[in-house]
Amino acid sequence: MKSLPDKLLMVFGQQKRLVADRPSASFLLTLASRMRGLVLVAGVVIGAHAHASSEGASAPAQPNRDVSQWVEHMRGAVCQSPYSGTFVVMSASGAMSSSRITQACDGGVQIEKVESLTGAPRTVYRRNGEMRTFFGSTRTVRTDRADTLAVFPQPSVVPGAQLSQYYSAKRLGSERVAGRMADVLWFKPQDDLRLGYRIWSDQATGLVMKLQTLAVDGRVVEQAAFSEIDWNAPVRAEDLSRSMDAIAGFQVVTVNVRKTSAQSEGWGLRQPVEGFVPVQCYRRTLATQADTRSVLQCSYSDGLASVSLFLEPLDAVRHADLQSQEVSMGATQLLGRKVGEDAWLTVVGEVPRKTLYRFSQAWVRLR
Repeated sequence: MKSLPDKLLMVFGQQKRLVADRPSASFLLTLASRMRGLVLVAGVVIGAHAHASSEGASAPAQPNRDVSQWVEHMRGAVCQSPYSGTFVVMSASGAMSSSRITQACDGGVQIEKVESLTGAPRTVYRRNGEMRTFFGSTRTVRTDRADTLAVFPQPSVVPGAQLSQYYSAKRLGSERVAGRMADVLWFKPQDDLRLGYRIWSDQATGLVMKLQTLAVDGRVVEQAAFSEIDWNAPVRAEDLSRSMDAIAGFQVVTVNVRKTSAQSEGWGLRQPVEGFVPVQCYRRTLATQADTRSVLQCSYSDGLASVSLFLEPLDAVRHADLQSQEVSMGATQLLGRKVGEDAWLTVVGEVPRKTLYRFSQAWVRLR
């Protein structure tokens, strides 16, 4: 795996050195554990002020739904049919990339392949809870867990989230995206701790075809969309699995993942952040010839937005000149700071920076 997530390098451009000066384990694991959340939700600018049109007047009328019902409808797209499509992503700074996503199911097995079409060659496979990332230029394959929290192209399931309490839903109309009719929805946040979403959901399947992430003031800060999608693609789950397992000739790098909880690791939130519930917590260990790094990753979500906290030992070299760090990547914000005398906390999320501060200040050592 590259020393830094590709999106950090792509989005910041002139700020590459800032990130490269601190290649912490948090950064090394961000792409693997949150690829869909940090990359797929980046997006393509199809129109800075896209509005719902009357183009879909002939489409059947859609029922009035609250935000939870619309999200449930979108989740129904999973495994309805194999598909292959191209999506283009663009950051708020104008940097753009594209990838091809292919998905198929076979019984209880759901497998997905994401191929980068721009930048360094990279192919990511996800099969249920397993993920493998192939880096063609270095002939390296990295294995990890595939637990992700995302909205695009299918919302994650978050038990305990109270979506309708923190978002309102409004159907704006219908439009065509990638040749298919989609309901245009506005998920408006009810406070300033989360961002808004404008979503184009395929009327036939519920799949999210296009997503705009909106700042508190209504500005579009990130966008994502399929430019084309084939629902009749000759895709078979067994063929994707065979490709995923073809690791001969590659150097295999394995991240050891152990499920845990913040409390059992001696950490936790002094008080919860409104609307966000704990989702998962893992201890990730990456052993290389140079050294061994262990990171605690705990994720929280409100059902749409997600925040991940990465806790690692304070490094005398990498953290020598840092008391805190703040980075912005469109809708994605990053906040890093020293915790106590021996730990470094990195908080990442597609939320306003105010929300990251809430998490950062509430995160404390319990013992």
